[in-house]
Amino acid sequence: MIGLAEFQISTLLSSVSARQNYSRTLNANQVNSDRRFPMNPKVHELFDGLDLLTRKGEGDRAATCLITDSRRVVPGALFFAIGGLRTDGNFYVEEAVDRGAVAIITEQDLGAHFPIDFIQVKDVRETLALVSRRFYGNADEKLRIAGITGTNGKTTVSMLTQHLLGGHDSVGLLGTVRYDLGKRTLPSFKTTPESVDVHALLSQMVDNGCEEAVMEISSHGIDQKRVHGLDLDVAVFLNLTQDHIDYHKTMEAYYEAKKSLFFSSAGNAPKAAVVNIDCPYGQRLHGELPGGLPAVTFGLSERALIRAENVQLFADRTEFDLIWPEGQAAVVSPLLGRYNVSNLLAALAIGRAKGYEISTLLHALPSFPGVPGRMERVDAGQGFNVLVDYAHTDDALKNACEMLQEITPGKLIVVCGCGGDRDRSKRAPMLRAALNGASTVFATSDNPRSESVEQIFEDMREACTPDVAQRVLFIDDRKRAISLALDVAGPDDCVLIAGKGHETFQEFDGTVIPFDDRQVAGELIQLKALNARNS
Repeated sequence: MIGLAEFQISTLLSSVSARQNYSRTLNANQVNSDRRFPMNPKVHELFDGLDLLTRKGEGDRAATCLITDSRRVVPGALFFAIGGLRTDGNFYVEEAVDRGAVAIITEQDLGAHFPIDFIQVKDVRETLALVSRRFYGNADEKLRIAGITGTNGKTTVSMLTQHLLGGHDSVGLLGTVRYDLGKRTLPSFKTTPESVDVHALLSQMVDNGCEEAVMEISSHGIDQKRVHGLDLDVAVFLNLTQDHIDYHKTMEAYYEAKKSLFFSSAGNAPKAAVVNIDCPYGQRLHGELPGGLPAVTFGLSERALIRAENVQLFADRTEFDLIWPEGQAAVVSPLLGRYNVSNLLAALAIGRAKGYEISTLLHALPSFPGVPGRMERVDAGQGFNVLVDYAHTDDALKNACEMLQEITPGKLIVVCGCGGDRDRSKRAPMLRAALNGASTVFATSDNPRSESVEQIFEDMREACTPDVAQRVLFIDDRKRAISLALDVAGPDDCVLIAGKGHETFQEFDGTVIPFDDRQVAGELIQLKALNARNS
């Protein structure tokens, strides 16, 4: 069984990841002959040479698709029985057989005599990744992939890198906002999709003429083997701050998950590394990299190979001096804030690791359109600044507030919340970060999911010491919270609406409703202006 996200991506990919005949879905004139797959590979062709515990059957049946949800099994499918967070695929083996699966892949010795191939493996997710890679013709080997990991900044760095390297028509992208496949774009619903979907998407990039690709790689994606064996041209480490402790349990485990991307323990070692030397964990990682792995460091530190000096922040731009071994340049960036200097340095370092000239990359910077929901300005004619940002960790919110304080003459007003069914330990630090930077904070709902908003508020209230309690208002309705924030803003002030960024929905206990911070803020501003004119 799988969750909604995997079901959605498989639906969007249509017959790509669950096709009936192992052929491409694109028109013949869109596919180079050397990129066609042989029709209907045999089961054994996908598993020969892999480390298997038990193998029953001749493996001579044709494989049509790779499936992890028994409900989507069709004749010819290989069913991978994955133990998930909510259910266990092993419970649905009989259903998969009844629906026409030709092979079952599992970690368990089920002891049943199914009339199909049975393959027992040590790690079913790892096997799924390796088989998916073969099934889709090792598309990752035909792309020069930059895999970007880090707590904050992945989306900005990936989209900026894509732009600097040539844009979405020639550089594929898998990330939080969207999946760019060269000639088509899909909405994203998981930062790093399941391995079978990763390779299906990469194969489409190849078919569409891409030679470069950029991927956001989450710690969950690494830990769950979604990128196991992936052929990375460059692995990138941005930073590590508190997040996902509900999953990883400790910061050390969180770090080790990120670190494994740079080692052959992830199946394939990258050809080069890019590391933020300003981050303490980045310094540690740089010292622990495998011997012989080329590394490009970036940051504000004099130790960085690519660094920035004389950073100046403005309300509409950022300026700094860029220095690299072969030269230097005065840079005017459309991205706001000191942390976006780090993001730009990361993108330039990726380009250098790939062999691009820094001066060439800089020519593309002025035309960068920005990242949806990342310090995205809402301008509906109001006399103050309104920005929407994805900041959903205490470190990201702290950085956002500090940046806006530097460029805001008046007050900073923050709207923020915390997600339900996620790391509870970061809720108080989130509110604390907002209170440290803002004159007034409107704490509100984010994506509560199955948790009550009041429970989330209770965790956040741990930050409400007597000296700051009067500066925070808890408003469970997010639209009302945004409205109240706009009401108290005056000329020269700034309203930061944080946490959801590009998201266009809110999730309440299994129910998803449309909600876009940018749209809501714009409509409220216009409505308030209309009411003011009519009063």
